[in-house]
Amino acid sequence: MSTAKRDHGGGLDAAIAKFGGKRADWLDLSTGINPVPYPTPKFSADTWTALPDTAAFTRLTGFARSFWNVPEGAAILPAAGASAIIAALPRILPQGTVTIPGPTYNEHGASFVAAGWTLQNADTDAMVVVHPNNPDGINWTADEISAPIRIIDESFCDVMPEASLVHLANQPNTIVLKSFGKFWGLAGLRLGFAIGDPAIITKLTELLGPWNVSGPALAIGSEALSDPQWADETRERLSADAARMDKIFSKQGAELKGGTTLFRLYEVANAKAAQDHLAKSHVWSRTFPYADNWLRLGLPAPDRWAQLENAF
Repeated sequence: MSTAKRDHGGGLDAAIAKFGGKRADWLDLSTGINPVPYPTPKFSADTWTALPDTAAFTRLTGFARSFWNVPEGAAILPAAGASAIIAALPRILPQGTVTIPGPTYNEHGASFVAAGWTLQNADTDAMVVVHPNNPDGINWTADEISAPIRIIDESFCDVMPEASLVHLANQPNTIVLKSFGKFWGLAGLRLGFAIGDPAIITKLTELLGPWNVSGPALAIGSEALSDPQWADETRERLSADAARMDKIFSKQGAELKGGTTLFRLYEVANAKAAQDHLAKSHVWSRTFPYADNWLRLGLPAPDRWAQLENAF
């Protein structure tokens, strides 16, 4: 796993430069973000003009505790995206060794290395697992996460809440991460949560400072986390759409390798060739430097399926 940079899906500008078209022409499936976002509520003027107050933070964390069934004794910290927490966590923990089982996205590794930690494969002071993993969707069990410090990244787990390990969050030296942007489809809002050991959460709070979440993010997050019906309906739609995508790719000879209902990972003969083929129809996908036969795609919005289907 490379930790030289923190990479993500995207890169659409480079695709446009190579294959042409305007941004609006492109179907960007290189990320695992819900293409049908939570409907944003109307805001009062002071949501934009006033500094967020304590009550707004308390309201949001209360809804978060209820939505995720956070155990008593675990603390919750909202932040400006899970990435902000990922970057900060290694800086407030005592330096040591960390294992990050892969292949997975390299943001965790880059953050730990930048903070002076050493990456190794076993017998480490800390362990980071992505649950379910990106890109292959592998799940972890509590027994498999055995280091003294445990970080469980559940950025994609809201599609399968029954698999969540958030019940471990009241145990010492344990942090569970939640990403709002993926499941609720509002990545640009920048909202994420750290849930776990109050001593670690206190240090994170001190590092990130006051007002680390915007007024609009507090308002939208509170609305969304108090709307379980939307979440249930969204899980059903994502499940159906993931099955639809699997049928499309199986007809092309691709084999499902894994993923979640937010993104699908396929094994193909040549991932770069497959990516280029789709790009000629302005469909952008994700390849990986460590697996030249892996192709990952998010799901299209309801009105964009034809563009994917016609790309073959």
